[in-house]
Amino acid sequence: MVDLFTQQRHAELCEEIARHNQLYYNQDQPEISDAEYDELFRELQEIETRDPDLITADSPSQRVGAPVAEKFAPSPHAVPMLSLKNAKNAEEFYDFDSSIRKNFLARTAELDYACEMKMDGVAIELTYEGGKLFKASTRGDGFVGEDITENIKTITDIPHTLTAPYPELLDVRGEIYIDLADFQALNRTQEDAGDKTFANPRNAAAGSLRQLDAKVTAQRPLRIFCYGIGRMQGAETATQIETLQLLRKLGLRVNLEETVCASGADEVINTFRRLQERRDSLPFEIDGVVVKVNQTALQEELGMVSRSPRWAIALKFPPRQEQTIVEDIGLQVGRTGAITPVAHLKPVVVSGVTVSRASLHNWDEIERLDLRIGDHVIVERAGDVIPDVVKVLTEKRSGNEQPIPLPAACPECNTPVHKNPDEVVPRCNNPHCPAQAIERMKHFVSRDAMDIEGLGEKQLTQLINSGKITDVADLYLLREEDMFAMDRMGDVQAKRLTVAIAASKAQPLSKLLFGLGIRHAGKNTTKILARRFASLDELAKCTFDQLIAIHEIGDKVAQSIVDYFANPEKILLLDKLGQAGVQPQGEVVIQQDGPLTGKVFVITGTLSKWSRKEAEELVEKAGGRAAGSVSKKTDYVLAGENAGSKLAKAEKLGVEVLDEATFAQLVGVTL
Repeated sequence: MVDLFTQQRHAELCEEIARHNQLYYNQDQPEISDAEYDELFRELQEIETRDPDLITADSPSQRVGAPVAEKFAPSPHAVPMLSLKNAKNAEEFYDFDSSIRKNFLARTAELDYACEMKMDGVAIELTYEGGKLFKASTRGDGFVGEDITENIKTITDIPHTLTAPYPELLDVRGEIYIDLADFQALNRTQEDAGDKTFANPRNAAAGSLRQLDAKVTAQRPLRIFCYGIGRMQGAETATQIETLQLLRKLGLRVNLEETVCASGADEVINTFRRLQERRDSLPFEIDGVVVKVNQTALQEELGMVSRSPRWAIALKFPPRQEQTIVEDIGLQVGRTGAITPVAHLKPVVVSGVTVSRASLHNWDEIERLDLRIGDHVIVERAGDVIPDVVKVLTEKRSGNEQPIPLPAACPECNTPVHKNPDEVVPRCNNPHCPAQAIERMKHFVSRDAMDIEGLGEKQLTQLINSGKITDVADLYLLREEDMFAMDRMGDVQAKRLTVAIAASKAQPLSKLLFGLGIRHAGKNTTKILARRFASLDELAKCTFDQLIAIHEIGDKVAQSIVDYFANPEKILLLDKLGQAGVQPQGEVVIQQDGPLTGKVFVITGTLSKWSRKEAEELVEKAGGRAAGSVSKKTDYVLAGENAGSKLAKAEKLGVEVLDEATFAQLVGVTL
């Protein structure tokens, strides 16, 4: 029996990691470093190793990236584009080497490894049919990516036709990136135009690839290094190095610095250390070394785990750090009233970027660091994105450093703050706090919520200050002439914004629920709710017991939802939204008493009739639950081609294995 604390922590990790996946993969706006993300992911994996019953199909451990954004057409990968397991030091790599040699290959001899630079870019797939570029897509969630063919065709590094002789069918995997010099020039151009600059080359590459207008992509200095293949018909390679050589002969761009380490793990570590020393002299960003078993036959023998190949690993560089001084502490107020501290630093250059602010997250973190104003600190741009204070140099203290107390009042509205004993942040409980109001509105119009393009913090602030809006429902009462309360608003922009606001009324229920900002109800949770309930009214009438009966909904989330719909101010807001025409319906209503109620399914292998997600939806529509791993509690396993270890475990446990025809009968569909 899994204890309640573990269940809650698992749910929190799933939601937090899913949110960061969206920020990283779909919004190109990561909030945490790679190192922090890796720690969250490791904690999730440790919990699921101890308690496999917690694993569901929605767990980040069963996924690679993030679902496809709605503005792009989905593009399924014939062979999944898996992520790589990370090793953060030599010891973890030696463990990886020992495990695959002894546990899976049953050999003591050293392995040949192919070592390649781990580019800090964006993974894509190119499909060539008859030597012609047919389609290009992002990684997406590993199974389905985004179709970005037109944008990819603007990149001069990528040939539209392969050099003959070529395979009849070829899926090429590569990394899109921007050279450092080109990145700096791009940001200067952005500044001159008054546009937003990019935080780092990876974000610039991702944002450039995901433009709706291919002309914008064509203006960006995108490059590619190809590193592998998915499908290949009409050719064979015996090693990873031969694969790279073939790609080069076909006219595709490959990094020439791949290294074969024929003497095993020690040589890999030496290669890693040499490359780390050269890191700062390279013309592009790398964050480690990708290490692959060189022989293709051994790769096939080793196979895959849920989200990564067993035959490859990313050996990552330690994050970059610099020393500076904390000059002051600022306070930020979020949409839920949470007050978080921000360190104001003596400016310091870290990895080529001037850093003057760093996240401290909460006062527990301040206490853990024993941080004071005036301290000398180590600042890290882990993953070269968001700076963090990682260490206080207490030996440099003069005695004049000042402690950082909890704030007594909100810095925006001066309301006394309150800190719940089970939370790490103090809160402003004034629902009319102006800082909270603007943050709630920013969240409501954001891409993952109602997705109203053209409304940012500056525009919303001007609308509030001019008295045009006081809450999110007022957005739907705006007339075209009201838009002129904002600076630099012409007739065309006003009309476009009016149309965008009106169009957002048709957003699905999950987006509205997420936009409402119900505490503890993140994007994944709101999607689950939208698939369970036919409308907002139906959800509003749901009791606590009905909510916690949903497998993915815990006590904290259920209570928060009940409290939200019991709040008179929230009810008035929802009525106001409804009167303005915002009345979305549920997306996929799951039967509470269907033919498969109480049954647990695991779907494995490649299905011919459905994608895995489609099969999971069929299970849920019939009242069943789709899980990510096979256990004694599993009722059925639906096995497609190349089912692998899950099928073997099902047979060992005596779990009933279904083919697609039998599955169709169970869920009530006709093939």
